[in-house]
Amino acid sequence: MSRFSGRKGEKEEQDSPSPKGMWTPVRWMKAWPGKGLISRTFANWMFRHFTRLSQWNFGVDSGMYPLGSCTMKYNPKTNERQASLRGFAAAHPLLPVGLSQGVLKMMFDLERYLAEITGLSAVTLQPAAGAHGELTGMMIVRAFHKDAGSPRSKILIPDTAHGTNPASAVLCGFTPVPVKSDERGVLSPAYAASVMDEDTAGIMVTNPNTLGLFEEHIREIADIVHDRGGLVYVDGANMNAVMGIVSMGDMGADVMHLNLHKTFSTPHGGGGPGSGPVCVRKDLEPFLPVPRVVKEDEKYSLSWGFPKSIGKLQAFYGNVGVLVKAYSYILSMGKELKKASQLAVLNANYLRKKLTGVFDLPYDRPCMHECVFSDRIQEQHKVTTLDMAKRLMDYGFHPPTIYFPLVVHGAMMIEPTESESKETLDLFVDACKAIAWEAKNDPALLSESPTKPKARRMNETEAARKPCLAG
Repeated sequence: MSRFSGRKGEKEEQDSPSPKGMWTPVRWMKAWPGKGLISRTFANWMFRHFTRLSQWNFGVDSGMYPLGSCTMKYNPKTNERQASLRGFAAAHPLLPVGLSQGVLKMMFDLERYLAEITGLSAVTLQPAAGAHGELTGMMIVRAFHKDAGSPRSKILIPDTAHGTNPASAVLCGFTPVPVKSDERGVLSPAYAASVMDEDTAGIMVTNPNTLGLFEEHIREIADIVHDRGGLVYVDGANMNAVMGIVSMGDMGADVMHLNLHKTFSTPHGGGGPGSGPVCVRKDLEPFLPVPRVVKEDEKYSLSWGFPKSIGKLQAFYGNVGVLVKAYSYILSMGKELKKASQLAVLNANYLRKKLTGVFDLPYDRPCMHECVFSDRIQEQHKVTTLDMAKRLMDYGFHPPTIYFPLVVHGAMMIEPTESESKETLDLFVDACKAIAWEAKNDPALLSESPTKPKARRMNETEAARKPCLAG
């Protein structure tokens, strides 16, 4: 709104354009010099100003946020309270172990909980994001084969995997080998067997996959990979659909990452710290990154004594605040974690059923946590997925994930999570039906949307290629 100059004689204020009637902080200070009541008046203005700015944005506290694959669920406020406790919030990574017992115990217990939930043996909390967890998992796969004296060069990656999987594999020196899903949207054991050879380090499977479908042949595929000396990496970003219901370890997973900002209700980072813990089977534990939290004689410490470790991933566990929130969520939910997954699947299937015929459904079968539609019906009216997503903003909903996964033309990936009520889902369905009607009867309206948000439709291609990072 305004700028201050630190040089004598220069203009003290340069007012940028602002809504009619809005005062900048400098103008308030010039008009109301003094202290006491005046300073409180200024503070009141500041609170109103930033509240107004917050209302120009959209978040999970504002309305439904059906971003498929992202699991934008409600973030319980009690988690924020626990993370703000002084013992956690004021902790410093350079504190001696004796003054860090509470934080270390929380981390140690969280690792045990995540191991129990996934059915795997050991966990590292060091990765600071989901993609960081993917990279960690691939580093462990590479270290395992190198330690066995048989380094391998390829990784199988299904077309229904998350988009960052190939990049994580390439960063670790692997060559991605694409694996096509079958006509039902899942992996075929026969096809997996045809591309799995002795130079393939393993497979990266997203389960449930990005079509929102459970990989029903995962056990058979895991056996094929294991029989030829490979490892099964499971991308656990969609764990919210199966938490407390299935054991990834029993299904043949060797390595798996989790997204705490999805399944375990911590806020999405927005550029800040996240968390992507990695869980492994027992014989892969020696390769986990250091330092590791260990317990001895009822005391906790950070240990470096793991010679086969892939090393250090970040300077400190600087994302510990995220870990506290996930820990709080698990403790407060307890056995209800299973119910959360059941309700997430129920909500997604409710939308799938209600919107069948409104939008094209490429895979007409029960889904898990999300359902994927296409714009094939609206395409004949020259209305695209992007047009419909933008129009949803005028109806008060955040758009779903669009144009992903790539195996579906004009994809709309909708994930309601367990947080949304039937009333909200019905409102969303009504909005989608209204938009489908508009696409048929007034397609020009959709091409000009959104009309109500503060920011209208932007040139997204230009923004990606030439971003404006200042001003």
